Amino acid sequence: MNQIISSTHTVSAVPGERSHMFLRVPGIVGTTLGIAMVVTATLTFADVTSPAEVVVDNLRIENSLSGSPGDAAEGRKTFADRSLGNCLACHANSDLSDQLFHGDVGPSLNGVAERWKPEQLRTIVVNAKDVFTDRTIMPGFYSLDVGENVREDLVGKTILTAQQVEDVVAYLITLKGS
Repeated sequence: MNQIISSTHTVSAVPGERSHMFLRVPGIVGTTLGIAMVVTATLTFADVTSPAEVVVDNLRIENSLSGSPGDAAEGRKTFADRSLGNCLACHANSDLSDQLFHGDVGPSLNGVAERWKPEQLRTIVVNAKDVFTDRTIMPGFYSLDVGENVREDLVGKTILTAQQVEDVVAYLITLKGS
């Protein structure tokens, strides 16, 4: 039996965001693998908290938004990436001293893990306005409450995914000392 099974699946971790998987594997192995991928994707994304479902209690978001722990190394990359977090545009961080142009609009993040608990840092990254009120200019990285005159193609989208938020939080809690 030399039959080819093809399957395309669309999965979403964040509303409005799609990831397409295409798999072409022959025979029963392909069918089994395809089913396993769908089940895994369903279980993986079932634990993701959508931006509308985020609950802030006493300035804290207690649980992981992605259902998975963050990866500090990935969080460091997101933090430094000028097209994602762009955190360095506003915050100085000596851990990334090899990067140019650290901002001073926001506070230095040196020692941030000693000033804030992980659940509080998660809240700040998700939507700093929940901690610092509307006076902050820090954007909500996992919020749909982004103000007026939002570019049409960005309506209903977040800056970071749930997992990227968890990764950034995992990175921030490594920043101890000055």
